[in-house]
Amino acid sequence: MADTITSERDRRELAHRSADGIEVTLLWIPDADAVAVRVRERDADNVFEIDVARDQALNAFHHPYAYAALRAIHTTGPLGRAA
Repeated sequence: MADTITSERDRRELAHRSADGIEVTLLWIPDADAVAVRVRERDADNVFEIDVARDQALNAFHHPYAYAALRAIHTTGPLGRAA
C-alpha cells in the first residue's frame, strides 16, 4: 500500500477498544480503499499507525504490537507510521 496522508475526517472508524491507557482503533480510508490500525498510549502520549491488508485488519486490530514489531515501527515518540 502506498503511504498516503489523509485527514482524520477522510477516515472512518470501524472498531475501537481501550484498556489500561491504550486505545486501539481500526480505520477505513475510503479514498484509498485501505485499512489502518492506530494505537495511542495515553499515559506516554505515544501514537503509531500501521497500514494493513484488509484480510489482516482484524488480527492487526487485536495484536497491533506484533504487527509493529514485524514492520520495525518504533512504538514510542511522535506518530510512527509504516506501510
